Amino acid sequence: MIQTLFTSKSKRDEIKAKEAAELERSEALRTQMELAVFGAKHERRSGALSLHETWWSQRYQWLRDQGYLLRPRYAPEWVPSWEGSKRNASDCEDRQIIRFGRIMDATRLSDGLYVSLKIVKKSEHPDEADIGLYFMSDKLASDPKNHCVPFFEVLSVPDEDDKQIIVMPLLLNFVKLRFDTFGEVVECLRQLFEGFLFMHNHHVAHRDCTWMNIMMDAKDLYAEPYHPVKPHMKRDYSGFASHYTRTQRPPKYYIIDFGLSRRYDASEENPLEYPIFGGDKTVPEFQNNTDTLLNPFPTDVYYLGNVIREQFLNTKTGFEFLKSLIDDMVQDDPSKRPTMGQAVERFDLIRQNLSTWKLRSRVTARDEGPFRCMYHGTAHWRRRIGFIVKRVSAIPRLPQ
Repeated sequence: MIQTLFTSKSKRDEIKAKEAAELERSEALRTQMELAVFGAKHERRSGALSLHETWWSQRYQWLRDQGYLLRPRYAPEWVPSWEGSKRNASDCEDRQIIRFGRIMDATRLSDGLYVSLKIVKKSEHPDEADIGLYFMSDKLASDPKNHCVPFFEVLSVPDEDDKQIIVMPLLLNFVKLRFDTFGEVVECLRQLFEGFLFMHNHHVAHRDCTWMNIMMDAKDLYAEPYHPVKPHMKRDYSGFASHYTRTQRPPKYYIIDFGLSRRYDASEENPLEYPIFGGDKTVPEFQNNTDTLLNPFPTDVYYLGNVIREQFLNTKTGFEFLKSLIDDMVQDDPSKRPTMGQAVERFDLIRQNLSTWKLRSRVTARDEGPFRCMYHGTAHWRRRIGFIVKRVSAIPRLPQ
């Protein structure tokens, strides 16, 4: 009786609504924090374009001529769809505002692919486009171990010599959707270890690996296209966007943002750089050594280890099997950390020793309440039994 109650359609809808409300609150808080950091403290009427959005709107036709169509909100003659009606502005697609002015979504006209457009100032990040295009060279782009975000094109902005627009696939942050099983997390981490080792083997240090710079291609995870600003909604904002689990539709994970990255000559065995703080301010060797030249590759190891520590070990239960490796990756002394290659080898051994039962087990948050635990647990067991019957791999892998 209790199980029936908590798995009824009305209850599922209620839980989905609560999760959506939590996402809304989270996004609102993040927006407030971003405004505090980046400014833009100007008053404007509800729904009006921000200063950053106006920049994109003014280039609507030029981008269309280049083959990229912005959403209706940014068309020159846009009129808010809720004006003159009783509709709530927040329920309308064209009310959804981009969070960062340097990032915009668009549709590629040649094939309908949803893409991201990123403004890069060459004076601030002179190497970003070159490094991204390097990983798009014929030899590297086809390598399955390459998890660097694809650069489809780099556009030069008319009358703004310092600005470029990098065209990339539309991606979703890798923790935006819940991980259902340990196998899904293990496959995610395998790809990330593989991707960073690939970068290091090609003599590129990322230097800013935070959770925000790890993304996934989620287009196949969703039953219908999701909205680029509010991914829990359908792209046309007609309702909640339903999605599959990562076991049902395994995504590919990508490393993004090469603004602080550096590529070194193969002969440089110990490249040295002055510390530069990216999104993660906790790097031990940066705390009291801002004037000391340091090798950036051990710092990358710390960054990845800290992402795993913060996103899984500290917030989820059952990840003790990773603790020894992660503890070594985040040691204060960079010389004592494993290389990325050594970390990959150790992770592979850990992965091989995990039982199928463990891999199929559900990932639970440390703060998960009993009601949500019952709801997600019941749905998980339904899927789990189906995967066992159909002999679906406990570690979902992309088709080769």
